[in-house]
Amino acid sequence: MVKPKKEQADKDDLTKEELRLRRSPTDIKCKAKRVLLVQKLQAAKKTAREKARKQRKKEREILGDAAPAKQVPRTIESMRRSDETIVDTENDKEFEEEISKDEFESYFDGRVPKIVVTTNQRSEKNAVEFAQVFTKLLPNCEFFHRRKYHLKEIVQFCNNRDYTDIIVVNETKGIIDELTISHLPNGPTAVFRLTNLVMPEDIPGGGEMTSHKAELIVNNFTTRLGHSIGRMFASMFAQDPNFKGRRVCTLHNQRDFIFFRQHRYIFESKEEANVQELGPRFTLKLKSLQKGSFNTSTGEYIHLHQHNMDVDRKKFVL
Repeated sequence: MVKPKKEQADKDDLTKEELRLRRSPTDIKCKAKRVLLVQKLQAAKKTAREKARKQRKKEREILGDAAPAKQVPRTIESMRRSDETIVDTENDKEFEEEISKDEFESYFDGRVPKIVVTTNQRSEKNAVEFAQVFTKLLPNCEFFHRRKYHLKEIVQFCNNRDYTDIIVVNETKGIIDELTISHLPNGPTAVFRLTNLVMPEDIPGGGEMTSHKAELIVNNFTTRLGHSIGRMFASMFAQDPNFKGRRVCTLHNQRDFIFFRQHRYIFESKEEANVQELGPRFTLKLKSLQKGSFNTSTGEYIHLHQHNMDVDRKKFVL
């Protein structure tokens, strides 16, 4: 039986370079040449995408309002799976009633936070230096050396002196890896994994923090759990920021990673503004949220992160 011949492209219409690029990298046994071909194929695809993008831009300029809609890139955020815990803050009256009665509402009505910052026992110098940065970030915030006190003793000490929050910086083998925030007197308590820490003095072109009360931007917290975390952070900042200081702190949630940044801004005009990063810079990942204060044995967990939660990359909890 004679096998039919495969249809071949008209080689007269292709240059030698195009013919070579049409080859599949898997057909080449030499690794160096195979890698080189892959790089050229990727460069050709990038050039084609850029050419198509410029062509679409020209068409939009010519057609104006009649131009086709702008293409929206597919990202993990845009493909996020639907979740029943996502809150519509504009139309959900039940959620509005819930937050009007939660443990943070009094701080948005004018109550002044009073915060204690400390470290784990036998902490290194870098943990102490990072903990002391919070005394500049947050209003009415004090730092205490941990020494040999247990957390239950610290909680009792703070409750007797009307402190509202405790922040504990944890370091392991010289690396700062965890941040714990406990709201007093009845919780909740949140534990975060801390990564990508950059201190203010290590930021290129960074500025100096002033004593002005900073503004706060809490962005992209959409679920009930996310709003709880956002309100916990917001309750520790001043509700009457000093706008003359032009300091702004940002907590941006993206794919359940919370990015913290601090900047100083200045308006060059009504349309443009320049910013200068002040630091510190770090990333948080929620490990657990539980009711009460530092009760790891019998405390009721609102959220406990587990490894199987990372399997589906399109599902987020915040």
